[in-house]
Amino acid sequence: MDSEEFRDWSRRAADWGVDYRASLRDKPVRSKVQPGETGSRIALSAPEAPEPMEDIFADFERDIVPGMTHWQHPRFFAYFPANAAPVSVVAEYLVSAMAAQCMLWQTSPAATELETKVIDWLRQALGLPEDFSGVIQDSASSATLSAVLVMRERALQWTGNREGLSGQPRLRIYCSDQVHTSIDRAIWVAGIGEENLVRIPTGGRWRSMVPAALEEAIEADRTAGFMPAGVIASVGGTSVGGTDDIAAVIDIARRNGLYVHVDAAWAGSAMICPEYRHFWFGVEYADSVVFNPHKWLGAQFDCSIHFIRDPESLVRTLAIRPEYLKTHGKDGIINYSEWTVPLGRRFRALKLWFLLRAHGLEALRQMIRNHVRWSENLASRLAEVPGFEIVTEPMLSLFSFRHQPCDETRADEHNLALVNAINDDGRIYLTQTRVDGRLAIRFQTGQFEVTEADVDTAFDVIAEIAARITADATR
Repeated sequence: MDSEEFRDWSRRAADWGVDYRASLRDKPVRSKVQPGETGSRIALSAPEAPEPMEDIFADFERDIVPGMTHWQHPRFFAYFPANAAPVSVVAEYLVSAMAAQCMLWQTSPAATELETKVIDWLRQALGLPEDFSGVIQDSASSATLSAVLVMRERALQWTGNREGLSGQPRLRIYCSDQVHTSIDRAIWVAGIGEENLVRIPTGGRWRSMVPAALEEAIEADRTAGFMPAGVIASVGGTSVGGTDDIAAVIDIARRNGLYVHVDAAWAGSAMICPEYRHFWFGVEYADSVVFNPHKWLGAQFDCSIHFIRDPESLVRTLAIRPEYLKTHGKDGIINYSEWTVPLGRRFRALKLWFLLRAHGLEALRQMIRNHVRWSENLASRLAEVPGFEIVTEPMLSLFSFRHQPCDETRADEHNLALVNAINDDGRIYLTQTRVDGRLAIRFQTGQFEVTEADVDTAFDVIAEIAARITADATR
């Protein structure tokens, strides 16, 4: 592809992207292809000779796009969003065109220094104290793994990387049953082992870790000869928004010399609104915090902010400095590859810089406030419809509900049939979870371009399909 072809196809791709986003409301949210359908359309081996871009692009539109679920659809109410505000997409065009490897300051000074600045912008926006610095990770999974590795090394007096875990005391990490499965994976990858991830009982409206149970578990483990290393607290858990009492957890952890990592991957974005910060009261005393601007703030995936109180502990855990990675003759610089598990790093700071400047914090606050209000209104409307039960009250913009069948013994089967019928309908997209062992349907508002009318459509679709399924069951 020569320069002029590159120019032409870049323009055509950008035009396609604009048209795609503009037409999303006319498409079903979830792909309707069957398993194997897309794969059957793709050649069994790569071509030996070049193929025309016209053919490749046509195949993309015909064979690939129908197999995509539209995460930027305004009526995507499943999971948490993976937003991509248009200005963030424009920034990603530039990042892709430059294709810089931003692992060290010297490999792209502007990328490193912009990252430092936008992280501090976000620290201020969230109301975190000045003694937090941070790094942009690809996802909360990587941030949590990094935190668990620091927990491990601190507990073992920095000998784990050198000597391994064989012969060491069994380390223990504590969390609730509301945390994301990325915590389990971090425990696996760090070599600590799933049996040493201690699940603390939860209680109350927000399904918080019971502080007394946490303290008892730590004491029992010490008595048994185990080595408590850290606590992972949750703010806005994936299932139904489980949120721990951060201040109480940190108080217990500090008295026991444990590291505290706060996973606020989704809910952290809402903390740009001061009125929601009570959900993580005490977070300023945590050792590390993660939140994902790519979930609710509008930055294109992937973009996760990992705030750290003591970066030296993180660097001591992760940094490897062979000669070819040293920057000579410069003092006081940051090489962010020493703050992350991967060596290679994309220029993720650029899309944040574009996003925050193009929208401003107040517009982003208003967006989040709208999403919370619209979800709360939807929960209230559903609660007034006979047959609907709100299982978990809204935590910010997330709640769960259940519809009662004629035969209560088939409640799980009925609600699974309901969520499948809703998703097959195509107008909205939801997902399910389990609450206290029973199936419930999750709803969250968070897509960047959703409107109140889209949430009203969700009410209509849910009520209409529930009524239809109930009528079918009584025939």
